[in-house]
Order: sequence, then structure tokens, then C-alpha cells
Amino acid sequence: MNMSEKLISAEEVVKHTTPESCWVVLYGNVYDVTEFLPSHPGGSKIILQLAGRDATEEYDPIHPPGTLEENLKPEAKLGRIDPQTLVRTGKPAAKEERKKGDDDGSGEPPMESLLNLDEIEQVATRRMPEKAWAYYYSASDDTFSKSFNNAVYRDILLRPRVFVDCTRCDISTTLLGHGVGLPIFVSPAAMARLGHPDGEAGIARACARFGAAQVVSNNASMTPEQVVAGAAPGQVFGWQLYVQNDRAKSEAMLARINALPDYFKFVVLTLDAPVPGKRELDEKQSFKSVTAATVTPGARAAGEPARPGGGGVGQQLFFGTAADLTWPVTLAWLARHTRLPVVLKGVQTHEDAALAARHAPQVAAVLLSNHGGRALDTAPPAVHTLLEIRRHCPDVFDRIEVWVDGGVRRGTDVVKALALGARAVGIGRAALFGLGAGGQKGVERVLEILKAETETCMRLLGVEKVSQLGPKHINSRKVERDIYDGESGMSGLWDKVKSRL
Repeated sequence: MNMSEKLISAEEVVKHTTPESCWVVLYGNVYDVTEFLPSHPGGSKIILQLAGRDATEEYDPIHPPGTLEENLKPEAKLGRIDPQTLVRTGKPAAKEERKKGDDDGSGEPPMESLLNLDEIEQVATRRMPEKAWAYYYSASDDTFSKSFNNAVYRDILLRPRVFVDCTRCDISTTLLGHGVGLPIFVSPAAMARLGHPDGEAGIARACARFGAAQVVSNNASMTPEQVVAGAAPGQVFGWQLYVQNDRAKSEAMLARINALPDYFKFVVLTLDAPVPGKRELDEKQSFKSVTAATVTPGARAAGEPARPGGGGVGQQLFFGTAADLTWPVTLAWLARHTRLPVVLKGVQTHEDAALAARHAPQVAAVLLSNHGGRALDTAPPAVHTLLEIRRHCPDVFDRIEVWVDGGVRRGTDVVKALALGARAVGIGRAALFGLGAGGQKGVERVLEILKAETETCMRLLGVEKVSQLGPKHINSRKVERDIYDGESGMSGLWDKVKSRL
């Protein structure tokens, strides 16, 4: 009998729950993962908590197909679990993680009755497993940057003009020369299937309805091929890249993206999180596992590196991410492995925006972002960086495109960012919470709301096209008082330019 077809009893599996001998059941197969424990991105504790039982419910939402084959030797597959020996002892842990007071979602209001992103987030919070909610909602340290990302938009006032024909409104635009129906794109957001089985493919289908671009996360819970399967003609995708310490892994993924030129039009190199932020809400979830008591505190597999914090989903995903990226080395390496234009994500100062512009045309855009407040707490919101660029190096807007994300909750936020010079505005958590609230239809509702609010705002301003928006449509004086006004640090970048402020 072929070893992979051998039947193994549940009684035998439960004997292997230690760092010295660790077995798990996935999709009906029994695997010996002992050798893999030290290199697991989330640490050995995550696997040991699931040792000796069926871990499919926990594994499936956060691992795209092919993960097992990529990380385990063929001989690690020991055989099939004998179904006659299985005993159901209760609901799977993933189903038990719902927050207190939740129901199965059958009593939730119809999607069309949800009128803003806050209401969608409230429904998602009730419906999603707590682990998913904590990962999506969490931010670093005291979560100041997360809240300030949105609050800063309230300090910018709009300046509507009257006696203007506002019967027409066109919010379509282009991103790196590719036409899109909205100046709103979905920023890279990992582990979408944690919140709903539709996952990243559901987000893609929702984006197709509105002609919105989608940046697929490096840590997506589906493969890039799955995400773009069935995409609409001309639908625009970008691929987020976290460069790995093992460069060969990143190079292999870039080769896959290069092989999908009809879909992926650019690479988004993420720079704002070379190491994981301290996301306490997410980290605490690792202590809530129903089987956590069976793992000795501090237990690690032989040769496993020490890992700080509680080991939440965020820390698991960052394991193996390179922290040694530099301007001259990394961009040259990237140029050898893809000809796609590069968007630098995580620019938070005007100096780095100016440096990015010097690397055009390889660098085609910057995405001003503080990682949704999930990396360095008290880092500036994108609006501050936009104003910094306008003050110190406005030529950046002529050399490369400037995108922003973080804190966008209303169409008025979108319009304010565009008026300050942004080409487009990204949403991350909003798409994930839309997914959690109603799968693909929830994401569609998010985009529908933002589209309608953006159009209403532009009409009331007396603006027909996004290309007509500019600083004259806003009053940002209150925010300008807080913009960095110290030494520019741009000596030698290029000749002094006149400020647009």
C-alpha cells in the first residue's frame, strides 16, 4: 500500500503532540511536521496548540493552496486519517471564536440598509470570528496613528463654489496609465479568508463591478492565480511585495506575477514595516486558543529563534521578511526580476518622496502610508506627508504619481486627498470589514457608498472631473500648522523649487 494511502487512527495521532514528535491532520491527511516546527513563520507554539488533531479549520483560511507542498517534504505526509476513529468533541475552535452576543448573522440588516462604513464595520464585528476581527482591527502600541489617520481629515474644510452646473460628474481616472472607474483602490490587505470564505477573489469581483484597482497582498490567503481568475477585461491589479530574507522566494513569486501581464500592472514594494509593529490586540489572541493550556509556556522546537510578543497573526506573517532593504541595492535587484513599474509603499517624509522621484521611471509612484497605524505608532498620516511634499518638493507630483491610504472613511476624505495632489486613495480595513459583513456583496457595498459620497462631494464643490480638483477647493490651514518645518534634508537632491503652498 502506498504510504500516503495508509490509514492512521486518531488514537495514534493524539500521541504526537510535543516538539520532539508533532503530527497534525489537514484535509484528511496526517502530516509529521516535527522538522518544520523551527521554521514555521508563526513559531512552533501555533502548531503545537493544534498538534494531535484535525487543524483544517484553523489552517485553511490563512494558507493559500500549495503551502503544504512548498514547505513540507513528501515523506512528511504519513497517510490518511481513519474516519471511523474520529470523535467529534465540539465545534471547531474557529467557529467558537465569535464575540459575545453574536448570532449566526441571520438577523443582520440587509446590505443596502447600511449607509456608511461605520455601520458595515459594526456588522462585520458581530459576524466575524474574534481572531479575524482582532487582526483586522488592531494597530500598534496606543493606536494613535490609526485614529489620527482619520481625524486629520476632519481638520480640512471644503470650499464649495455655487452657480456651477453640477449635473455631470465623472470620477474615473488613470493609475500608471491604466484606466480605472474610481480614484479609490483596495490597498494590500492580508488574510481576507479569515473574515469570509470569498477572500481576495471576492474583493476582486467586487472591484470589477466598479472598475476599481486592487493591490493583492503578499500575504493573501489565496494564490495570485486564484484572485485574478475570472477577472473582468482590463481589470487592474497590483502585487504587493514583502522582500524575504530568502530572496529566492521573492524572485519565484515575481516570476509568477510576471507571467500574468494581463492582470498585474505594477509591483507595490512595501517599506513601512521592515519589522512588525506591536499590535497588542492581535497578539493577545494567541493566548485564547482552547488548547493553549496543553503547551508549556515558552516551549520552542530545537533550533527555533526566540520571538517577541504573543505571536499574533501579524507577527506570524512578518517572520522571514527582510529588514536590510536599501535604495541602491534593492531597486537594482528588483529591476533584474521584473520590468513592471514599481510603487513604493510606506513613504512618510518629503525627503523619501523626493528620493523616490529620482528613481523614475522604475519607480512610477509612491504610496504615502503609515501601514494603517499598524507599524510605527505616532508616525504621520498621509495627509501630513502630502502637505510636506507640497511645501518642500512639489516637483514630485510632476515626476511620479502620489497615492495615499489610511483613515479614509468618507467620500469627502477621498476628495480632500485628491485636492492635495493625490492621484488615488486606498482602503484596506474597509474592504476587509465589507468582506466580513457580507462577502463580495459587502465589499461592493463599501465601494458603492464611497463612490456615491465622492460624487456628491464633487458636485457640491462644483467640480465635474477629479482632474479639476486642487488646493483651491479646500482649506488646510489648520493642518498646515502641524506640518514638519525643520531642516529639509534635501540638499543636493535637485535645484531649489518654489513651494506650492
